[in-house]
Amino acid sequence: MRETPNFAGWRATILHREDSNTERLTRQLKLIGLQVTVQWQPLDARDLPDIVLVDADQGWDGLLPWSGEDAPCPLVALLGSEAPGRIAWAMEQGVGAIIAKPLASSAVYPALVMALGIYKERKAVIDKMKHLEERVRLRPLVHAAVERIIAVRKVDEELAYTILRNCAMQRRMPMEQVAASILGGAEPLPEAG
Repeated sequence: MRETPNFAGWRATILHREDSNTERLTRQLKLIGLQVTVQWQPLDARDLPDIVLVDADQGWDGLLPWSGEDAPCPLVALLGSEAPGRIAWAMEQGVGAIIAKPLASSAVYPALVMALGIYKERKAVIDKMKHLEERVRLRPLVHAAVERIIAVRKVDEELAYTILRNCAMQRRMPMEQVAASILGGAEPLPEAG
């Protein structure tokens, strides 16, 4: 993320008991342009805000409707404790930034930017992993298509693979998709050469 984001119009939920920290945080978030809700009850998975700020000092499992680093939105921890267990809990929830308590207004915007940046990076890695896992899952199709090209065109494995790869590049399609089309009979067997 190279540009600083504009949070105007975003919905933020602060999961924290109301106190001077939440008052200061609400005021700062509104100045940045966010619509703010403060609650101290579990977040509803059906109506997630754009960003969540959670009290990591008193948070509990079940406060957030997800587990692990699969947070569906950027997450900021509000933390006044140095207890390793509280820090670990925050990390387990998928926190991307921490704002120390007592809250300093100048820490809010940088924490939002950090949390959003970390969230986008994690999402990109997850998406890439899913894509790669799908390609690995479909590798047997590529192998079967190569075997078919070998049998029909009477070429060696290296040339058969090259033929399949060239066919995929010409059609601007993934090799796995071309292989599936060949094996399914929807795609004619590519010529050697």
